[in-house]
Amino acid sequence: MTRKDRLDPDAINNNLKTKRVGRKIMVYKSTSSTNDIAAEYAKNKNNDGLVIFAEEQTAGRGRAGTGWFSNPGDSILCSIVLTECGISGELLSLAVAVSAAEAVGKTASSNAKIKWPNDIILKGKKVAGILLESKRRSGRNIYILGIGINCHQKRIEFPEELRKTATSIDAENRTICDRISLAKRLLTSVDRWLEIAEKNGNRVTRRWCSMSLLLNQRVTVIYSGREFTGNCIGIDPEKGLVLQLDRGGVRMFDAAHTTIAR
Repeated sequence: MTRKDRLDPDAINNNLKTKRVGRKIMVYKSTSSTNDIAAEYAKNKNNDGLVIFAEEQTAGRGRAGTGWFSNPGDSILCSIVLTECGISGELLSLAVAVSAAEAVGKTASSNAKIKWPNDIILKGKKVAGILLESKRRSGRNIYILGIGINCHQKRIEFPEELRKTATSIDAENRTICDRISLAKRLLTSVDRWLEIAEKNGNRVTRRWCSMSLLLNQRVTVIYSGREFTGNCIGIDPEKGLVLQLDRGGVRMFDAAHTTIAR
């Protein structure tokens, strides 16, 4: 790994004007999973706002146990520790998705979109994903916000089964992005939207809807082993995706138990 944008905690922290996220920043050359390391640090409530970055993950995971492909130095791989959080997991998920999409869009000079519940889409392909994990400890809601953003991958480098659906910022922008700048932009955006979520959840919901790929689209979801099809008419910050079902009625589907079939 010889790129000039090698992740460095001092460089990321330099002039980082956040209130909560990035109070302390750590960078690992290689680790199994940044979420696992973050979970250990989350045992101490004083580590609120800690961010763990890694140049490489040997056992990185996505939602529902899926893997995350990335060669060393090709991505932003990070986890943010929140040892106390007064907002629901659903609203937090929306806020982090908005944050990541904004950071990616500004870096790629293109509008990034959100595919519920955790995919960030750039020019029709997945460029980033979010894994939110929660625990309850000593009366506190603890959250680990895992974020992975593809930066330098070339199309040919993706496994063959992913080439039609996955992309990177470089591949779509035809320039080489700077991961230090992207990391700072991401932490700033997460910090801002967390504060907004605590004060005005409706504002998060409106922004999410403006970036959603699913809103007003026909969607089939799988919930508890059953398929439900209908038109996506919105998002509820507490209960999840809202569908007007083909067979009649409106139903909400939470992110933790639902996947998009098509």
